Amino acid sequence: MKCKSIVIELADYLDGALDSSLRASIEQHLEKCSDCRLVVDTTKKTIQIFCNSEPAPLPADIRQRLHDALEKRLGGAGT
Repeated sequence: MKCKSIVIELADYLDGALDSSLRASIEQHLEKCSDCRLVVDTTKKTIQIFCNSEPAPLPADIRQRLHDALEKRLGGAGT
């Protein structure tokens, strides 16, 4: 397995959505590749931090600009 394959399969690996053969192949690669291990560990920690935090409120001006952009993009659908 190559490092590029690890990056491609990273989300499914972290979600536990891979078949056992592919998962074993990734884990075998991670035992030997410190760069990929760092990517996997950093991604896991990032997910944990964001899952355990409250969403930050958007400032009113940004919220309005986002709303305006979505309305323009959707062509006023729903109004």
